[in-house]
Amino acid sequence: MKQFVFATNNKHKLDEVRKIIGERIELLSLKDIHCNEEIPETADTLEGNALMKARYVFEHYHTNCFADDTGLEVEALGGAPGVYSARYAEGAGHDSEANMRKLLKEMEGIANRKAQFRTVFAVIIDGKEHLFEGIVRGEIITTRRGTSGFGYDPLFKPEGYTKTFAEMGDELKNKISHRAIASQKLCKYITN
Repeated sequence: MKQFVFATNNKHKLDEVRKIIGERIELLSLKDIHCNEEIPETADTLEGNALMKARYVFEHYHTNCFADDTGLEVEALGGAPGVYSARYAEGAGHDSEANMRKLLKEMEGIANRKAQFRTVFAVIIDGKEHLFEGIVRGEIITTRRGTSGFGYDPLFKPEGYTKTFAEMGDELKNKISHRAIASQKLCKYITN
Protein backbone atom coordinates (compact mmCIF):
# COMPACT_ATOMS: atom_id res chain seq x y z
CA MET A 1 0.00 0.00 0.00
CA LYS A 2 1.31 3.44 -0.92
CA GLN A 3 1.96 5.85 1.93
CA PHE A 4 1.39 9.59 1.75
CA VAL A 5 1.49 12.46 4.20
CA PHE A 6 -1.50 14.79 4.08
CA ALA A 7 -0.05 18.19 4.99
CA THR A 8 -2.80 19.46 7.26
CA ASN A 9 -3.37 20.11 10.94
CA ASN A 10 -7.14 20.30 10.35
CA LYS A 11 -8.59 17.16 11.97
CA HIS A 12 -11.92 17.62 10.14
CA LYS A 13 -10.16 17.64 6.74
CA LEU A 14 -7.98 14.68 7.67
CA ASP A 15 -10.97 12.60 8.80
CA GLU A 16 -12.97 13.58 5.71
CA VAL A 17 -10.19 12.65 3.27
CA ARG A 18 -9.50 9.38 5.13
CA LYS A 19 -13.19 8.45 4.74
CA ILE A 20 -13.16 9.36 1.04
CA ILE A 21 -9.91 7.53 0.21
CA GLY A 22 -10.67 4.52 2.40
CA GLU A 23 -8.15 1.67 2.46
CA ARG A 24 -6.53 2.44 -0.90
CA ILE A 25 -3.73 4.58 0.53
CA GLU A 26 -2.06 4.74 3.93
CA LEU A 27 -2.59 8.34 4.96
CA LEU A 28 -0.30 9.93 7.56
CA SER A 29 -0.88 13.27 9.21
CA LEU A 30 1.67 15.96 10.03
CA LYS A 31 1.46 14.78 13.63
CA ASP A 32 2.40 11.24 12.51
CA ILE A 33 5.68 12.53 11.02
CA HIS A 34 6.31 14.85 14.01
CA CYS A 35 5.85 18.00 11.97
CA ASN A 36 4.71 20.54 14.54
CA GLU A 37 5.63 23.66 12.59
CA GLU A 38 2.94 26.02 11.34
CA ILE A 39 3.34 25.67 7.57
CA PRO A 40 2.92 29.03 5.83
CA GLU A 41 -0.11 29.70 3.63
CA THR A 42 0.72 33.10 2.24
CA ALA A 43 -0.03 32.65 -1.48
CA ASP A 44 -2.88 34.58 -3.07
CA THR A 45 -4.39 31.50 -4.78
CA LEU A 46 -5.65 28.12 -3.60
CA GLU A 47 -3.16 26.46 -5.96
CA GLY A 48 -0.30 28.49 -4.49
CA ASN A 49 -1.16 27.61 -0.90
CA ALA A 50 -1.58 23.90 -1.66
CA LEU A 51 1.80 23.83 -3.42
CA MET A 52 3.46 25.81 -0.63
CA LYS A 53 2.35 23.27 2.00
CA ALA A 54 3.21 20.20 -0.08
CA ARG A 55 6.64 21.60 -0.99
CA TYR A 56 7.38 22.35 2.66
CA VAL A 57 6.68 18.73 3.69
CA PHE A 58 8.58 17.27 0.73
CA GLU A 59 11.64 19.50 1.28
CA HIS A 60 11.81 19.03 5.07
CA TYR A 61 10.64 15.41 5.45
CA HIS A 62 11.56 13.89 2.05
CA THR A 63 8.33 11.95 1.69
CA ASN A 64 5.57 11.74 -0.89
CA CYS A 65 2.81 14.04 0.22
CA PHE A 66 -0.14 16.14 -0.72
CA ALA A 67 -1.81 19.26 0.58
CA ASP A 68 -4.97 21.10 -0.18
CA ASP A 69 -6.46 24.51 0.03
CA THR A 70 -10.17 25.10 -0.14
CA GLY A 71 -12.17 28.24 -0.62
CA LEU A 72 -15.78 29.29 -0.69
CA GLU A 73 -16.21 31.59 -3.69
CA VAL A 74 -19.34 33.77 -3.64
CA GLU A 75 -20.27 35.28 -7.00
CA ALA A 76 -21.84 38.48 -5.62
CA LEU A 77 -18.73 39.12 -3.49
CA GLY A 78 -16.36 38.87 -6.44
CA GLY A 79 -15.18 35.39 -5.41
CA ALA A 80 -14.66 36.25 -1.73
CA PRO A 81 -13.89 34.90 0.76
CA GLY A 82 -11.92 32.59 -1.57
CA VAL A 83 -8.35 32.00 -0.46
CA TYR A 84 -9.16 33.79 2.83
CA SER A 85 -12.14 31.51 3.69
CA ALA A 86 -10.65 30.09 6.90
CA ARG A 87 -9.72 33.55 8.19
CA TYR A 88 -12.48 35.66 6.64
CA ALA A 89 -13.43 37.34 9.93
CA GLU A 90 -10.32 39.42 10.63
CA GLY A 91 -8.51 38.59 13.84
CA ALA A 92 -10.41 35.34 14.19
CA GLY A 93 -8.27 32.75 12.41
CA HIS A 94 -10.18 29.55 11.66
CA ASP A 95 -13.25 30.69 13.65
CA SER A 96 -16.13 29.18 11.68
CA GLU A 97 -18.81 30.96 13.70
CA ALA A 98 -17.24 34.39 13.16
CA ASN A 99 -16.67 33.61 9.47
CA MET A 100 -20.32 32.60 8.96
CA ARG A 101 -21.59 35.70 10.81
CA LYS A 102 -19.47 37.92 8.57
CA LEU A 103 -20.61 36.15 5.40
CA LEU A 104 -24.29 36.45 6.34
CA LYS A 105 -23.79 40.16 7.10
CA GLU A 106 -22.01 40.74 3.77
CA MET A 107 -24.84 38.93 1.93
CA GLU A 108 -27.68 40.91 3.54
CA GLY A 109 -30.02 42.25 0.85
CA ILE A 110 -28.18 40.49 -2.00
CA ALA A 111 -30.46 38.48 -4.31
CA ASN A 112 -27.66 36.62 -6.14
CA ARG A 113 -26.73 33.84 -3.71
CA LYS A 114 -24.66 31.76 -6.17
CA ALA A 115 -21.47 30.30 -4.72
CA GLN A 116 -19.08 27.44 -5.17
CA PHE A 117 -16.73 25.48 -2.98
CA ARG A 118 -13.40 24.81 -4.68
CA THR A 119 -10.65 22.49 -3.46
CA VAL A 120 -7.19 22.20 -4.98
CA PHE A 121 -4.87 19.33 -4.06
CA ALA A 122 -1.15 19.56 -4.77
CA VAL A 123 0.62 16.21 -4.71
CA ILE A 124 4.36 15.63 -4.85
CA ILE A 125 5.56 12.16 -5.78
CA ASP A 126 9.33 11.68 -6.08
CA GLY A 127 9.70 15.43 -6.58
CA LYS A 128 7.11 15.70 -9.37
CA GLU A 129 4.19 18.07 -8.72
CA HIS A 130 0.60 17.66 -9.87
CA LEU A 131 -2.61 19.60 -9.16
CA PHE A 132 -6.19 18.28 -8.88
CA GLU A 133 -9.31 20.40 -8.52
CA GLY A 134 -12.84 19.76 -7.30
CA ILE A 135 -15.74 22.21 -7.58
CA VAL A 136 -19.29 22.07 -6.26
CA ARG A 137 -21.69 24.83 -7.24
CA GLY A 138 -24.58 25.91 -5.08
CA GLU A 139 -25.89 28.84 -3.10
CA ILE A 140 -25.57 30.59 0.23
CA ILE A 141 -28.79 30.31 2.23
CA THR A 142 -29.97 33.09 4.56
CA THR A 143 -29.86 31.17 7.87
CA ARG A 144 -27.74 28.29 9.13
CA ARG A 145 -29.13 24.77 8.83
CA GLY A 146 -27.61 21.53 10.10
CA THR A 147 -24.99 20.51 12.61
CA SER A 148 -22.60 18.13 10.82
CA GLY A 149 -19.59 19.10 8.74
CA PHE A 150 -17.48 22.17 9.44
CA GLY A 151 -16.65 25.63 8.14
CA TYR A 152 -19.40 27.12 5.99
CA ASP A 153 -21.33 23.82 5.63
CA PRO A 154 -24.47 25.10 7.45
CA LEU A 155 -24.80 27.94 4.91
CA PHE A 156 -24.02 26.12 1.65
CA LYS A 157 -26.71 24.26 -0.29
CA PRO A 158 -25.28 22.40 -3.32
CA GLU A 159 -27.09 22.51 -6.68
CA GLY A 160 -29.70 19.80 -7.03
CA TYR A 161 -30.15 19.29 -3.28
CA THR A 162 -32.58 20.70 -0.73
CA LYS A 163 -30.23 20.19 2.23
CA THR A 164 -27.09 22.07 3.18
CA PHE A 165 -23.80 20.19 3.51
CA ALA A 166 -24.32 20.36 7.30
CA GLU A 167 -27.76 18.73 7.05
CA MET A 168 -26.89 15.88 4.68
CA GLY A 169 -24.38 14.10 6.90
CA ASP A 170 -20.90 12.79 6.14
CA GLU A 171 -21.85 9.83 3.96
CA LEU A 172 -23.63 11.85 1.26
CA LYS A 173 -21.38 14.90 1.57
CA ASN A 174 -18.27 12.74 1.17
CA LYS A 175 -19.65 11.47 -2.16
CA ILE A 176 -20.54 14.84 -3.74
CA SER A 177 -18.32 17.50 -2.14
CA HIS A 178 -15.57 19.56 -3.74
CA ARG A 179 -13.04 17.72 -1.55
CA ALA A 180 -14.52 14.36 -2.60
CA ILE A 181 -14.19 15.25 -6.30
CA ALA A 182 -10.60 16.42 -5.90
CA SER A 183 -9.75 13.47 -3.61
CA GLN A 184 -11.08 10.94 -6.11
CA LYS A 185 -8.95 12.49 -8.88
CA LEU A 186 -5.93 12.47 -6.58
CA CYS A 187 -6.55 8.90 -5.43
CA LYS A 188 -6.99 7.62 -8.98
CA TYR A 189 -3.71 9.24 -9.99
CA ILE A 190 -1.61 8.01 -7.07
CA THR A 191 -2.95 4.44 -7.11
CA ASN A 192 -2.19 3.97 -10.84
